Amino acid sequence: MNKKSKNDRKAGKNILITGDRGFIAGYIIPKLLDGGHKVVGLDNDWKYGPVKKSFDNHPKYFHSRHDAKDVDFLISLLEKYKIDMIIHGAAIIGGISLFHKLAYDLMAENERLAASVFDAAIQWHKKKKLEKIVVISSSMVFESTTKFPSREGDQLKCPPPLSTYGYQKLATEYFARGANIQYGVPYLIVRPFNCAGVGEQRAKVDAKVYSGNINLAMSHVIPDLIQKIYKGQYPLHILGSGKQIRHYTYGGDLADGILAAMFSDIANDDFNLSTPVGHTVLELSKEIWKRMMPTEPFRWASDKPFKYDVQKRVPDVRKAKKLLRFEAKTSLDKILDETIPWVCEMVDKGKI
Repeated sequence: MNKKSKNDRKAGKNILITGDRGFIAGYIIPKLLDGGHKVVGLDNDWKYGPVKKSFDNHPKYFHSRHDAKDVDFLISLLEKYKIDMIIHGAAIIGGISLFHKLAYDLMAENERLAASVFDAAIQWHKKKKLEKIVVISSSMVFESTTKFPSREGDQLKCPPPLSTYGYQKLATEYFARGANIQYGVPYLIVRPFNCAGVGEQRAKVDAKVYSGNINLAMSHVIPDLIQKIYKGQYPLHILGSGKQIRHYTYGGDLADGILAAMFSDIANDDFNLSTPVGHTVLELSKEIWKRMMPTEPFRWASDKPFKYDVQKRVPDVRKAKKLLRFEAKTSLDKILDETIPWVCEMVDKGKI
């Protein structure tokens, strides 16, 4: 993991985060606040509705419930809080079900969000105020690749993503490059792979999708598997063959990687952020089952997969290790130790 001292070296920065009520932002913000930075958050509560965060009352955290497509409002925040850096994370995202249910809306809305945030960033950069904008992209830019592990740059050589979500995330990276080429805006692109941890809830617009007799939460495979086992599903239903490979990366590790990139002296570059260790969905299912149902034999059934259920996402993480000195070291065991009791609690509260 990246040493905390690297974050502290540039303490006292004013950071604007779009989508600050989101999953990954929930791991980023406490680390920024602990590092002495001022955090200005912006979110329209589209995904979950109003939620409470542990850091809401922190004296250096300022949240606005507002739409990031409002360029004038963005600029007012940049000016009011004298923003040094921007983290752009606002986007429509909610799991595979939304890739189908909102195939047009998520692309159109996310394009508008990207354009608005970069319009504001360009204006702020013209005033020589903006040090860097960090764009949170996605491993889905590698959706169509056949080269594994996938390294930075491969997204420009393989066929474009088939899903509108993956295609739009690739487009967001082009927004960053375009703003740099034309206006000189310094940027960094970070690509999280399969963020895992606590804090994710059912999105308000998630479709009702059933796996066996259980309505999926569908944002991440780990909470879906946990809730199905907790609700007594037997045999356990798995989407597809179970041979899909994913690299489940702890949210705290991803936050460390994002901050390592942001506070580095590197600009105009891109980084895969992930654990180097992969697991099949079937392996993951067995691990969760073993923890939750240790006396019952594991049995599973296959459900028809979604169209955009990518079979293999394997990152090359050498660049982040070499240039950022970042490694995601939290094991799947530790992720499950934290996630299983939290998901069970959320199921009891009706939030998943």
